[in-house]
Amino acid sequence: MNKLEHIAYWLESAEYDIQASESMFQSGYYVWALFIGHLVLEKTMKAIYVQNSENIVPQKIHNLIKLANISNIQLNTSQIDIFEDINTFHIEGRYSEFKNELYKICTKEFSLNHLNNIKEQFLWLKSQIK
Repeated sequence: MNKLEHIAYWLESAEYDIQASESMFQSGYYVWALFIGHLVLEKTMKAIYVQNSENIVPQKIHNLIKLANISNIQLNTSQIDIFEDINTFHIEGRYSEFKNELYKICTKEFSLNHLNNIKEQFLWLKSQIK
């Protein structure tokens, strides 16, 4: 694949995942909706990484702040806070010892608030792709 195909791959995957996240939310699987929401942002950042880098294969990292840094994405203070919060859904969503805590805090209202942040940041990140 060339550079444009790699970018398209990451974006298409993120678009698919945003729909999956919404489906999970509608079904009441709030922890999974947020976990997949993290993937949406991660994949979109990886598209930007490919765009802004000589390397067409992104590093295998999941931390959104680190991905933003290596992708030359300029985040404001509010975005840093949002991405730090969303990072917890990736880590804590994977490990059973943390999942029980997530199940307690991921109410419908809590999850909807974070999913709205995810969608807003997803649209903003997509706007960074030329």
